[in-house]
Amino acid sequence: MYACGPTVYNFIHIGNARPIVVFDMLYRLLKHTYENVVYARNITDIDDKINATASSLGETISDVSGRYTDAFHEDIASLHTLMPDIEPFATNHISEMHSMIQSLLDKDHAYVADGHVLFNVPSMKEYGSLSGRNREDLIAGARVDVAPYKRDPADFVLWKPSTGDQPGWDSPWGFGRPGWHLECSAMIETHLGETIDIHAGGQDLIFPHHENEIAQSVCSHGGKEFCRYWVHNGYITTRGEKMSKSVGNFFTLRELLDIAPGEVIRFALLSGHYRKPLDWSVDALNQSRASLDRIYQSLQIHCDIQFTDVDVPIGLIEALEDDLNTPMALAVLHGLVSELNNASNDNDKRRLKSELLAGGKFLGLLTTDPDGWFKWQPKAASGLDEQEIERLVNLRIEARKNKDFAESDRIRDELSNAGIQLEDGANGTTWHRASVIDMET
Repeated sequence: MYACGPTVYNFIHIGNARPIVVFDMLYRLLKHTYENVVYARNITDIDDKINATASSLGETISDVSGRYTDAFHEDIASLHTLMPDIEPFATNHISEMHSMIQSLLDKDHAYVADGHVLFNVPSMKEYGSLSGRNREDLIAGARVDVAPYKRDPADFVLWKPSTGDQPGWDSPWGFGRPGWHLECSAMIETHLGETIDIHAGGQDLIFPHHENEIAQSVCSHGGKEFCRYWVHNGYITTRGEKMSKSVGNFFTLRELLDIAPGEVIRFALLSGHYRKPLDWSVDALNQSRASLDRIYQSLQIHCDIQFTDVDVPIGLIEALEDDLNTPMALAVLHGLVSELNNASNDNDKRRLKSELLAGGKFLGLLTTDPDGWFKWQPKAASGLDEQEIERLVNLRIEARKNKDFAESDRIRDELSNAGIQLEDGANGTTWHRASVIDMET
């Protein structure tokens, strides 16, 4: 399986994070089903956006891409995603790109013009089959890059010249750099072979990126099938409009991690079917937080119940096998919580708690100790620290022992006003911070 990874010129936004989580979930399911799964997700570290960022900062492209690659890894680790088996960098595959270009030239699927090497779209009769676009649509989609040296308006760049301070590499066609589409084709061929089982990415990549990948790879490999199955995730929207850096209606993942635990963000991303649009809002985050609070509260209540390693609940696996139906998989978790809360004997409780934890782990959730979960607070939060909260809780316990209920109520109110909620139970008093998430919308 291959998934298109980030272009590392800035922090990723939540729209970029959706395919990371979706295809992480697909990877987990495949590993559960098949003995040998190889998952590759690339890093695009040569691109005009990276060039522009480096130029504006007076840095090299490796400085920029290195910094934002580290940030990418740090941010997605907070979402409890598994690392892919292979993470190729585009700049490490320049010679492979040269070889693919030469193969296309030798087969008359490409031509050299004005220092560029371009793919000859009319040379491939099946071009456009993935996106289902007709000839007029293809030309309209390509007009952003129409140049006089193109034989056909739909032709796209495989190699382009670099001038001045632009980064580049020596090649048989002059000093230059690769076209974006070529990078993925070369990395796939190098690490996964000429034909792969699954190619994943966002809906916005269907055309022209994935369409052009097919053209390059199929024509370079003598007509051999490039990919057996395509999997595309839907957009993240804000008030119904596609989230985009160019529009400015986006939240970076790093900003969101400052106000919400990574599990809440992951839960929110899994709460909608991957092929459908997912509208992002503070309400969606708070709903996800409330759902996870309910699960963690059940685990906290049943903290004395021992659990064992068990298989992932079959209902959860069946939900994921049905076109990766993550909302249904999350519903299976909620069903287990209800059963656990209503169970009347320890054997049933042990079984249900074990299944709940196994299912949560499989979904990349329930990775935190319940007490720690309820004590999490936003990065910029002010107010009482844990030491002061514990001091006040102990003072309240003493007041209750002394039947000084007025003082006990005063302390409870003080904590409540500071966003701290108390729970008195058979195992003593526990506390947690108010779980309402706030962000500018």
